[in-house]
Amino acid sequence: MKKILFVAMAAVAIGFTTSCGNKTQQGAPVDSVAIVDSLAAGAAQETISALSADLEAGDASKLQATLEGIKDKIAEIIKNNPEVAKEYVVKVQNFLKENADKIKSLVGDNAAVAAALSAVTDIEPANVVNGLLEQAGEAASNAKDAAVDAANQKVEEAKQAAADKASEVKDAAKQKASDAVDAAADKTKKALGL
Repeated sequence: MKKILFVAMAAVAIGFTTSCGNKTQQGAPVDSVAIVDSLAAGAAQETISALSADLEAGDASKLQATLEGIKDKIAEIIKNNPEVAKEYVVKVQNFLKENADKIKSLVGDNAAVAAALSAVTDIEPANVVNGLLEQAGEAASNAKDAAVDAANQKVEEAKQAAADKASEVKDAAKQKASDAVDAAADKTKKALGL
């Protein structure tokens, strides 16, 4: 009886593990291009909405501010994913090219807005991303150089302070020795009756 019970339990256990535990579930493969495109589209839509509102309002100064904000947005996106930043630039550039006539009529002779516009539209997306990465690298290098210069300045100030203190102590010691010599000379003169 024990043998039959054992065999039955083993059969149930084997059946349970094969039906539940040995299957690995795999989801659909992840399409990284679709994810990048989706993230870029979301970020670009926000910027495009702001640009559209500026064009409809006819406000060149707001358009300029939005165009200048695009650089900040690109820098923000680059920190997380440079590929998303490239796609973002492409989508924003496409909107600006499609609405070039409206933008030109709004901008007119405003050089500041025209410069901000050309900064976004004239550069290749990969170059925009690489340029911002280089600027970030240059800023980090400049910050490092400034920190080294400040540290060197502090070291020099500390050396000068130490030299000044040493000179002050030396002068005080000379004065004390001179006073001691003068006092000894006076004492000797008194002893000799001079």
